[in-house]
Amino acid sequence: MRDAAREIVLTDEGPLLVSGPVEVVLPDGRRVRSDRPVTALCTCRRSRRQPFCDTSHRRKVRHDEGEDRAQQKPTGAR
Repeated sequence: MRDAAREIVLTDEGPLLVSGPVEVVLPDGRRVRSDRPVTALCTCRRSRRQPFCDTSHRRKVRHDEGEDRAQQKPTGAR
């Protein structure tokens, strides 16, 4: 009997979300395991908890969005 397929969700601005327990093989061959129902794997390389996401990507995204809003002219401004 085959195991059920794991669901992996690709997010636009963040991590890969993997359903169920997962074992990740690192480039150096070490293995790390997460038994969480959903595990977030970092894709931006900013996380201090590699290979797991620590939401470091949010600080950059929010900062960029804030700059964009600050540079926009208020409605009705000339």
